[in-house]
Amino acid sequence: MTDNNKIINQLRALVLLTQTEEQVARTRVSQARTDAVRRELTQNADNAAERTRLITEQLRAVGGVPDVVTPALGRLSALLKAGFEQGEPLEEALLQDLQLEHQLLDRATYLKVLATTAELPKVVQLAEGLITAHKATVEWLTVVLAEEALGGPAALMPTPLQRVAGTAARAANAPVRFVANRVNEVFDSAAQAREEAGDRLGEVANKATSLTGAVRETLTVGRAAALRRAERIARREGNRDAADVAKAAREELGDVTADELPIKGFDSLGTADAAKAAKELRSPHDIRVIIRYEETHKARPSVISAAQVALAAVAKEAVGVDS
Repeated sequence: MTDNNKIINQLRALVLLTQTEEQVARTRVSQARTDAVRRELTQNADNAAERTRLITEQLRAVGGVPDVVTPALGRLSALLKAGFEQGEPLEEALLQDLQLEHQLLDRATYLKVLATTAELPKVVQLAEGLITAHKATVEWLTVVLAEEALGGPAALMPTPLQRVAGTAARAANAPVRFVANRVNEVFDSAAQAREEAGDRLGEVANKATSLTGAVRETLTVGRAAALRRAERIARREGNRDAADVAKAAREELGDVTADELPIKGFDSLGTADAAKAAKELRSPHDIRVIIRYEETHKARPSVISAAQVALAAVAKEAVGVDS
């Protein structure tokens, strides 16, 4: 027979971690890109709360005494995590979420073996339910990270501070990518991010030797008109790299013409047809262009969700997850 103390210790640890999981899910709700993701995260948080109740119930049943401190520690852990991750890129925060889910999955698996050995069928049943739930969440987070790796937009949006942190991290590792991100940041980040980008724009442009003085000047002016002018000047001077950077920034703002959209006649399509066409896209770049364009123009939730589903399908294929 297995010592019940091991089972009690694992159940207590699972209460703490599940409480943290619930609070993390609730903090992620505000970062959801679509209503569908928002509902899913809310349901995940509610499910975690129910799992906490079930774990606590079995903890009592095997002779453990649930302490009143553990739930508070779970909430505190989540709050501290939320605070620390503001200084990190979104992908780092999501990797930490994934680490938490893997720990929950591993402990649930260990608990199942302990409970099987101890002949505690109700604890075995609980552990099996936990394993199923955490496997699903691990898969979901893996796909969200893959969406981000493909260029996004992922199911979760970074906070303004995470956007700045992400740009800084990518700048250290990829100077060329840094140029495009900085241009995007000037027009799409929080106020403080825009100010920082403006102060450093000259330095950024100098690192990108392909940018001419005229193009660098236009990039500081603002939004779509400046980017269009920058692109025209760059193409006129045969500066393809600079033109591509400006175009990418326009696409990020949703400032593209109907002819530039990857779906022919997209503007004239009704909601159902537009959603169907968006769902059939397979290029991450094309999906990103459609999402940004739709978000800044008609903003039809079903069309945006359909495009997000298309991106998720590409991401699942990239990481080998069955659809």
